[in-house]
Amino acid sequence: MAKSVRLLAVVSLLGLSVSPAAFVRSEVVSVASNGFEVRESVHIAAAADKVYGALLVPSRWWSSAHTFSGNAANLTLDGRAGGCWCENIPEGGGSVEHMRVVFLMPGQILRLRGPLGPLQGMGVDGALTFTLKSSAHGTDMTVNYVAGGYAKDGFDGLSKAIDRVLGQQMESLRKLLDV
Repeated sequence: MAKSVRLLAVVSLLGLSVSPAAFVRSEVVSVASNGFEVRESVHIAAAADKVYGALLVPSRWWSSAHTFSGNAANLTLDGRAGGCWCENIPEGGGSVEHMRVVFLMPGQILRLRGPLGPLQGMGVDGALTFTLKSSAHGTDMTVNYVAGGYAKDGFDGLSKAIDRVLGQQMESLRKLLDV
């Protein structure tokens, strides 16, 4: 039985409740008038190379609710420097470039550049870094998203929303691999 499943069983026996998202530690690290940083941390009961391989297939773990097409199956990620994290929009023949790969070390680091979600229509850019560290029982993953630029109404609300969405995506990835 996976470590996280055992933890849920113990919590349940004690009569406590815990959300599955409790396995992902999310935080807005800082917010300023010109940008923000959020961080997600999660332990995944799988080897770092397996986690890295899954990161390269966002259609398996990214939520359809947070796509332009409404279907995560339309997401692709070309795992090489300059590679696109893109989305096809079948209706109307459109497409979206979400981010570009700028640095990768298989099993260790994946870094992409680009504005996530609502930031895409603003004068904002961002860097999304997945850092993987092997541990005794799997992989400890830290995800940092640092964004900067101009947002008419500031970054306070946006930082919280992006932190929440990234936390949900990391929980989805954890559940996919944490068996």
